[in-house]
Amino acid sequence: MVVPSNEHYDWAKEVKEFDDTKAGVKGLVDAGVAKIPKFFVHPPKSLPAPSKTTLELPTIDFEGVESDGARRKEVVEEIRTAAGKWGFFRIVNHGVPLHIMDAMLEAIKRFHEQPVEDKMHLYSADSRQRVRFNSNAPQREYDSACWRDILTCVFHDDQLDPDAIPLACRKEVQEYVKCMIKLREIMAELLSEALGLSSDHLSRIECMKSEALACLYYPICPEPDKTLGTPKHSDTTFLTLLMQDAIGGLQILHDNQWVDVPPVRGALIANIGDLMQVISNDKFISVEHRVLAQHVGPRISVASFFTPSLRAGAKPFAPIKEILSDENPAIYREFLFKEYYEYYKTKGQDVTSALPHFRINE
Repeated sequence: MVVPSNEHYDWAKEVKEFDDTKAGVKGLVDAGVAKIPKFFVHPPKSLPAPSKTTLELPTIDFEGVESDGARRKEVVEEIRTAAGKWGFFRIVNHGVPLHIMDAMLEAIKRFHEQPVEDKMHLYSADSRQRVRFNSNAPQREYDSACWRDILTCVFHDDQLDPDAIPLACRKEVQEYVKCMIKLREIMAELLSEALGLSSDHLSRIECMKSEALACLYYPICPEPDKTLGTPKHSDTTFLTLLMQDAIGGLQILHDNQWVDVPPVRGALIANIGDLMQVISNDKFISVEHRVLAQHVGPRISVASFFTPSLRAGAKPFAPIKEILSDENPAIYREFLFKEYYEYYKTKGQDVTSALPHFRINE
């Protein structure tokens, strides 16, 4: 949160003027801005120092994982280690065809680069709207905005009316989400086994039966040292699968160091969400990450956020009983998915994770 020193600065007016254009951050770039508006400026302590670490994110090869042989056991062990120590890992040979990934990235670029008048009817900050385009104008005074635009498509119980998806990317979104659902089912089995549970456990509790596709567009930034593409946060999901283009900019926090996650063509990034950390009772960890603003771009990425089915979302979540014991008691209390999400949202940039709020106080 940055409180401008200029007493005459009208924060609310500048945010409203930006929002009223319905053109997003790309609209500012198209207008040729050389300085970013004040409400995009982040406090110096939240801005990145250059990453000095050369740590390499774990990469897990899914080749042969669908058989029940020795290879599957190796992959389960690799996932157990990566999800427990890193919270992030790269997946190769995941079964999503490269031509579908490329087509999706191109389609998202095409959507965001349409004339404003062709997409402004979708511009909304209303999270009840299942298909919406917006930037990220802050909702609370003096919170900082980020240098990105986003198209969100929400599939409840894997369903979304195709006609609601913008024509510029409709076919590609439908094809891509089919692949994400198939990969989610494989991930649900492997994560269940990595927790020592039956392979159908996570699928049965429907904790990942809905997905929101966040189709992100990070334009070139004229002052990347003053803002961020996405601020430090952890995901309020069970699982996230990320596809990024060749530009990079993603960093994760590992052992109190920011680690670059360079893109690898054809690979996907899996990251454990807060809610998976809860139900695993900290066997898996959800870690903070961010995206840098850059002089190069646009950067395109697609995050698939997996959340509960409508039915499961109406029931409380808590650490899975089968993995608890006298030596490993529950660390978190029961709560509804909506309760978790709302707490996180109302805190804005004051918290990077809501997990501490739901811990059982000893």
